[in-house]
Amino acid sequence: MPHVVVYSSDYCPYCSRAKFLLKNKGVAFEEIKVDGKPQLRAEMTQKAGRTSVPQIWIGSTHVGGCDDLFALDRAGKLDAMLKA
Repeated sequence: MPHVVVYSSDYCPYCSRAKFLLKNKGVAFEEIKVDGKPQLRAEMTQKAGRTSVPQIWIGSTHVGGCDDLFALDRAGKLDAMLKA
């Protein structure tokens, strides 16, 4: 299973939804909280090209945010990415 990274914020409902989906699929992930940490948020923004949370990577692939993660799941592509 590839390494999964989620940049998140404590009070973000989209972060909670994305983490819930991953947990329901039995996926262990590294969570990097950017609350009050401008250096971590800047790192995330540089990597993702986006400033919003969550930002999710599966292995070296930037999935995007919560809506992107759920779209992959609806399309039947998420499970394959998680097993690669």
